[in-house]
Amino acid sequence: MLNVIKRTTLLVAIALAAVFSALAQDDIIDDGYLPSQADTIEVLSTKMGRMVKNTIVLPSQYFDEESSDVIYPVIYLLNGHGGDYSSWGKIRPDLDYLASEIGVIFVCPDGQNSWYWDSPINANSQFETYVATELTNYIDDNYRTIRDPRMRAVCGYSMGGHGSLWLGLRHPDVFGICCSMSGGVDITPFPENWNMKDALGEYSANTKLWEQHSVIYLIESGIKNDGQKILFDCGIDDFFLEVNRNLHKAMIERQIPHDYIERPGAHNADYWNNSLDYQLLFIQKAFNELEDTAE
Repeated sequence: MLNVIKRTTLLVAIALAAVFSALAQDDIIDDGYLPSQADTIEVLSTKMGRMVKNTIVLPSQYFDEESSDVIYPVIYLLNGHGGDYSSWGKIRPDLDYLASEIGVIFVCPDGQNSWYWDSPINANSQFETYVATELTNYIDDNYRTIRDPRMRAVCGYSMGGHGSLWLGLRHPDVFGICCSMSGGVDITPFPENWNMKDALGEYSANTKLWEQHSVIYLIESGIKNDGQKILFDCGIDDFFLEVNRNLHKAMIERQIPHDYIERPGAHNADYWNNSLDYQLLFIQKAFNELEDTAE
C-alpha cells in the first residue's frame, strides 16, 4: 500500500477543483476564507463537552475514482495565540496545492489560546486531549489516513510551536514527527503574557506548575523521544530566540536527536510562511524514509 501512496504523491495535481461533500462529518461550516479543497468542520470534544472547529485540506487526488483506495499521511498544523482554525489558510493560501503536491491531508484545529494543554484549572480548555486523542481519532475514523504515528506529524508556530513539541513529546504513540517554528518552548519568562495564567493560574502562586507545562521541562525531566523526528527553528530577531537556543542546548546535553535552525526573521507571518517550506521538506523526508524501508 505504501508503494501506491508513493506513486500517487509523485503526481503533482494542478486541477484543484473538487469539492468534498460525501464524507461522514459533523456540521460543515461555510467559513468564507478557505483555500479550495478545504472545509471547516466541527468535531465533538467529549472531555470539554462542546464542538471545536477545524479546517481540513485534502489533496485533489483524494477524489479520483481510480485512487479511491489510497490512504494518506496527515499533518496537523497548530495556530498561535490570537489565531484560530483559519490562520494557516491565511499564512499559506496555497495549502490546497501543497496537499496535492505532497500527497497529504492537512488538519488545522482551533487552538483557542489554550497552549494545547489540558488546563488543570479550566475544564473548558482541554486541548491536549482534544488534539492528541479526540481529533486524531475522528480524522482516522472519517478520512482515508495511514494509522501509523510515523506517518502523522504535528507542526505549529508560536503558541502552536510550543503545542507541537508538547503534544509530540508527550504522545509519541500518536505523532512520530513534531516540528516547531518560533515556539514559546519555555513559558516561565513570560508570566503576564498570552493568557497562560487563564490555564495555569498566576505564576507567582503556581511556579512549579508553570515549569511543568514548558517544553524545556519535559526535556530536563528526562522524557524520551522514542525515535521521533524533531525539528524546531526560530528567527534571529524573535523574542523567543533565547528559549529556543536553551532548548537546543538541553537536547544536545541529553543526546536527543533533533534538527535546529536559526534564520533571519522575526515573530511574524512572513517568517512562518517561509519556515513551513523547510518543515514540510523535513516531514516529507521522514515519510519517504518509512516508505523506503517498507519496499
